[in-house]
Amino acid sequence: MKKLFIVLFVFSSFNIYAQDKPAYILYNSKGEKQSYSQLLESALINDIILFGELHNNAIAHWLQLQLTKDVYNKVKERLILGAEMLEADNQIVINEYLGKLITYKTFKAEARLWNNFETDYKPLLDVAYENNLKFIATNIPRRYAGIVNNSGFEGLEKLNDEAKKWIAPLPIKYDANLPGYKKMLEMSAMGNMPGKSNNDNLPKAQAVKDATMAHFILKNWIKTNIFIHYHGAFHSDNFDGIYWYLKQAQKDIKILTISTVEQEDIHSLKEENINKADFIICVPEDMTKTY
Repeated sequence: MKKLFIVLFVFSSFNIYAQDKPAYILYNSKGEKQSYSQLLESALINDIILFGELHNNAIAHWLQLQLTKDVYNKVKERLILGAEMLEADNQIVINEYLGKLITYKTFKAEARLWNNFETDYKPLLDVAYENNLKFIATNIPRRYAGIVNNSGFEGLEKLNDEAKKWIAPLPIKYDANLPGYKKMLEMSAMGNMPGKSNNDNLPKAQAVKDATMAHFILKNWIKTNIFIHYHGAFHSDNFDGIYWYLKQAQKDIKILTISTVEQEDIHSLKEENINKADFIICVPEDMTKTY
């Protein structure tokens, strides 16, 4: 009987250990473990939710969808959605699709969608489609970000007024000392970024994206509503980027930031990932990628 107890105990212990393979662990900014219900509660008391993802991370995309559905179930038509993955000059196409005026096939052909849109972002758009919600294209058209990358902010002044409607109002406020922009410039100087090295305009091209996304978030948000915005985590990590531009425009707006990180061991948050956001989704490095 004693031997049987020992065998059962060993088997039970092994079974518990073997099952201790969470797909993610949520942390707060201090590196303390949090529950999903705590994340949802926080989302519901904020005006803007900046959901930072890793673009190919399946867990981040799944949690975006779950949080969106759960917030919708609480606030219904007071929810507004928006995303980096859609460029502002495509808003009319999005509105026509959401208004059932054009088919998804037509929308897909017209909207310059990312290659992973079908798997990773269409489910979010479907929430808007099925529940008559707004879905805002917030990003600057990439051709205009390209102008900044080549010619600085000054290059935008050559655009006509029609083109400038799809960009944050000029001149673009810019703080080169924000951590994300400093890091980008350092990486560019070391030749670790795409394109030419020592490109002082590279962080400016990032900033014009952040400024434009913040502009269209605020343009479409109204008090009593909640706006969930989806974007790469680097656009709001460390409370700069989009967050900084939102606060520059409206200091009293309540913003919740979410980041996604990958670690080999997710059972404690690495020092480098602490204080990246209000909530940090920590995912195993070997998690299945969406592309």
